[in-house]
Amino acid sequence: MRTLILSAALALPLALAGCAASVGEPSRVHGAVATAGDEAVDPALNAIAEDYVRLILGVGELEPGYVDAYYGPEAWPAEVKAAAPSRAALIAQADALTARLNAVPTAGLDEDRARRVRYLLAHTSAARARLSMLGGERMSFADEAHALFGVRPEMAPLETYAPVLARIDALVPGEGPLHERVAAFRARSIIPTDRLDAVMRAAIAECRARTVRHIDLPAGETFTLEFVNDKPWSGYNYFQGGANSLIQINTDLPIYIDRAVDLGCHEGYPGHHVYNALLEKTFVVDRGWVEMSVYPLYSPMSFIAEGSANYGIDLAFPGETRAAWEAGALYPLAGLEPAQAEANAELLALTRRLARAEYVIADDFLSGRVDRETTLDRLQTYGLSDRARARQRLSFIETYRSYIINYGLGRDTVQAWVEAQGPDRWATTERLLGSQILPADLF
Repeated sequence: MRTLILSAALALPLALAGCAASVGEPSRVHGAVATAGDEAVDPALNAIAEDYVRLILGVGELEPGYVDAYYGPEAWPAEVKAAAPSRAALIAQADALTARLNAVPTAGLDEDRARRVRYLLAHTSAARARLSMLGGERMSFADEAHALFGVRPEMAPLETYAPVLARIDALVPGEGPLHERVAAFRARSIIPTDRLDAVMRAAIAECRARTVRHIDLPAGETFTLEFVNDKPWSGYNYFQGGANSLIQINTDLPIYIDRAVDLGCHEGYPGHHVYNALLEKTFVVDRGWVEMSVYPLYSPMSFIAEGSANYGIDLAFPGETRAAWEAGALYPLAGLEPAQAEANAELLALTRRLARAEYVIADDFLSGRVDRETTLDRLQTYGLSDRARARQRLSFIETYRSYIINYGLGRDTVQAWVEAQGPDRWATTERLLGSQILPADLF
């Protein structure tokens, strides 16, 4: 999770492309010098962008957690809070913004500015949809995903996953239900509580080391790591601005050793921390495009953020390199048997192919077609987990609903797009992370 402060020196306390500068006089946004340019469209877009940020902050007043990150002008949140806009007023603001964006003359615009218009339109539309949902409107799972994230997921019948389950059944032989056998198999790779901090530090350090070989990070980037409890997610990145993140890891349930690399890459490098730091540097600091100083959780940004964060795991640890590094570094550090690493990696590769089964399960549950206990049974069957993890996952689904598409479908979409651009996958990923590319642009 953003989804879900480590410095270069890895001080970890316990506890989701560069552009050519425009000509023109510099202007200041949030204390940063940015070139505004002399194009006639810039003043109109800048004014729209400011009103868009205020719209997002307004929705955040109605729904705690909707604003995932904000590092824009310090006075604006208090001003929006004091104004106390109603849902109806915010809907009117969103509709007015859409009309203003549609009136922007796009003929002759360079690609950056044309993309900026599309970006603001897509995110205003998502905010409008979320306001409708806050008023009680309910859509189908696929319609909701499309309205909020700009992508309509395919909903393959659960029976189509039977061949994958059969392969896992052969990999983990024995008596009893498959999910119980897999849970017993996975229990051998749980990180002991007293070694969790050290294992996470080592994993994050390696994720960062592999990332900085390819991506130039903003000077002074840093994050703090905290361990927390009583959350519906396993990890979360709270970007603070100034290239600074707070990463939290939920310890409600035992943590498997493979989650160390997953969380280190996803929440940190080259995942959410890098994504937000590059957006801040590229747009807010260098260009003064204030719309990028706010992150609405239920928006197309999250499809890019979660998809790239999950793809970043494979980018940093391609092929068999991950299992080899874990066996040589993490397993001994955790006091676990390194010989388990290869079989664990094979199992994880297969279970990844079950990820989209959750969309059907969520759709059936959220629509009321399937009851809670049956849904928990399904999550155990297709998530290959024990009951406690199924309950945690169902809590996540109830809280975030169609957001779940951003992980599996997001990862697969980002991977396909990046790898279609050419052999330099790191350079393409860096371009994606520092851009206003929308999910629709990846298909």
